[in-house]
Amino acid sequence: MNGTGASKNVLTSDVEIKGNLKFSGELTFEGKIDGEIQTDGTLNLGDGAVINGNINAQNVVVRGKVNGNIVAKEKIDIKTKTELFGDIRASKLSVEEGVTFVGKTEVNPNKVSPTPAPRPSEGPKAPEAGKPPGR
Repeated sequence: MNGTGASKNVLTSDVEIKGNLKFSGELTFEGKIDGEIQTDGTLNLGDGAVINGNINAQNVVVRGKVNGNIVAKEKIDIKTKTELFGDIRASKLSVEEGVTFVGKTEVNPNKVSPTPAPRPSEGPKAPEAGKPPGR
């Protein structure tokens, strides 16, 4: 065991996973996965990474192709040439120029609860004036 703290792991482009991936520390993933990725650490996706599934992490650096939702407790950093099809949610978000992103974002660094906007009244659904109700 080393005393340097979080471990760094690398899964190269020749790795293909069918199933879920769970790890601690930091992982650089450059392969393909059909399944979910879950960590309390940092996930770095390489340019050749292909992800078909959701990602839950502390921090995510996104490259390659992702088909799925990404939730990060801290930050999502989307790099140039990334293709991301899914919703993202994080406290901080960085998106470089040249990204393809189709989905919804929720960036909420202060954990503010949304307050509903006042809606203009549509008026009561009452019978028109001058007409007797019923018949």
